[in-house]
Amino acid sequence: MAKGGRCLRQQEVEVREMRNAETILAVIRERGAKGLPLERVYRLLFNADLYLRAYGHIASNRGAMTPGATDETADGMSQAKIEAIIDALRHERFRWTPVRRMYIEKKGSMKKRPLGLPTWSDKLLQEVIRSILDAYYEPQFSDHSHGFRPKHGCHTALLEIDRTWRGTAWFIEGDISQCFDRLDHKVLLTILAEKIHDGRFLRLISELLRAGYLENWKLNKTLSGTPQGGIASPILANIYLDRLDKFVECTLLPKYNRGIERQRIPTYNRMKARHQRLQAGGRREEAKRLRKQIQAMPSRDPQDPNYRRLRYIRYADDWLLGFCGPRSEAEEIKARIAEFLREHLKLELSEAKTLITHARTQAARFLGYEVVVHHNTTRRTKGQRSLNGSVCLRMPRDVVKSKAAPYMRYGKPMHRMERSHDSPFSIVEQHQAEYRGLVEYYRMAYNLHRLNYLKWIMETSMTKTLARKLRISVRKVYKRFRNTLQAPDGPHKVLQVKVERPERPPLVATWGNISLAHRKGAILDDQPRQIWNKRTELEQRLVADVCELCGSDDAIEVHHVRALKDLRRRGRAIKPEWVRVMAARHRKTLVVCRTCHMNAHHGCL
Repeated sequence: MAKGGRCLRQQEVEVREMRNAETILAVIRERGAKGLPLERVYRLLFNADLYLRAYGHIASNRGAMTPGATDETADGMSQAKIEAIIDALRHERFRWTPVRRMYIEKKGSMKKRPLGLPTWSDKLLQEVIRSILDAYYEPQFSDHSHGFRPKHGCHTALLEIDRTWRGTAWFIEGDISQCFDRLDHKVLLTILAEKIHDGRFLRLISELLRAGYLENWKLNKTLSGTPQGGIASPILANIYLDRLDKFVECTLLPKYNRGIERQRIPTYNRMKARHQRLQAGGRREEAKRLRKQIQAMPSRDPQDPNYRRLRYIRYADDWLLGFCGPRSEAEEIKARIAEFLREHLKLELSEAKTLITHARTQAARFLGYEVVVHHNTTRRTKGQRSLNGSVCLRMPRDVVKSKAAPYMRYGKPMHRMERSHDSPFSIVEQHQAEYRGLVEYYRMAYNLHRLNYLKWIMETSMTKTLARKLRISVRKVYKRFRNTLQAPDGPHKVLQVKVERPERPPLVATWGNISLAHRKGAILDDQPRQIWNKRTELEQRLVADVCELCGSDDAIEVHHVRALKDLRRRGRAIKPEWVRVMAARHRKTLVVCRTCHMNAHHGCL
């Protein structure tokens, strides 16, 4: 017992020496960059600053107020709750609560996807674990992986394809069947144990994976997979699938990449020299006919056996290979990946979604885009066939159709009845936000002009909704809200709603000032890196340990509301003090003592 007590005191001293969360993560990140193993990780979970950082990171998420298997949410968060979690971990008494399972609709399918909802304490600890694993493994991940990573996203993956995959002959589209549900726990823990030498930390993750889920209040075991909806699930999936990235990089790419350039065709060179002689001799008609023949010929041998190119990209469980070579070798590559996944990672490829696509006659689907290779022998830049063989990204036709469907009825644009109860400002702002999000995601598509049709559909629906809301005609809607804005590409006719506010700038909602100009280098970072140089304002307010209503320092907690609109309750002539304070500060949180918190919930304030 004395020896155990000394070890416990030593751990507490070590944790105090590394009190700052950013210092801890910086040290972990440095070890990850050097490829050094990570030891004594479990003791880092005793550091309260990591939990404060985690709280500041996830408190604003919409799921923070969604209960799991219990009623616990972010509401009522306190330093005492952090200390309780740390105490349970220190004595190894912490137990994961089974997640509450619900089902959400799967995009593009009638099937539904299972979603696990953890309790708030589990979310907080998962975020701490995620930050540690992310700091260590992020420097080691492949550059070909773009899912769930800082400074990476759908656009960075698509930009790499657009810039570096020129001359691709075959696309191998890959999709892992039920990837998150079928991750093998033994394989995952084996992968983690190679770099993380801490049995208690690995045991904690093992218990997280086997915590189970509640469905119709019946406990079910989880024998494989990571819970979708869990905060730690994306980083665990990336660690698992990094084995696939390494296999492709270290085995397939070296084997199927050879040669510097394709061999030149002697016939093409002879015909080109003859064309120059005919032009120099003034025989222009013959030179013109010969030039047409030359333009229809490749300058280099497309079947050169000494030249191969294989390129790879992955986003979560979707991956794409671009291969320059014969189809038989493309089939071989697909079979080798399927074999590796089956034998080493215990995963299966989806036969319906894993396809081999001819790049110049068909389009591969990846991240909502269609990836094609142009074949054009007439367009030339500086004497070269510049468009021939280049990779282009385009927006699928069915995207416009599916996005226009909610605004149409019987084939015509119609008003949105469910939005007619909102204010004109909210109606215009919501339509503009939905349209802007779609335009910005497909900004890299060369056929972005297709969204002009969707714009007309949405604008007609929006004006009809405004007309129904204001009980006027559509013509009067245009007359009332029409405006013209000057932009770099010229004037834009827009619809604009202004809400005047005393002593403050007016609120302005504008529809129609979004350009559909194609930008090839546009990047939308899906996972921007958070900058945590110091504590967030919410963390500082919680650490201050003072009630923001009565000034007490007894049992400080954080009162959360799901949305600011919840503060505007109908039928209440006099608003409580806590509502006035939160509305004035425009915050969804209020740091209060236990007494004020209970009074706020019971309507006594």
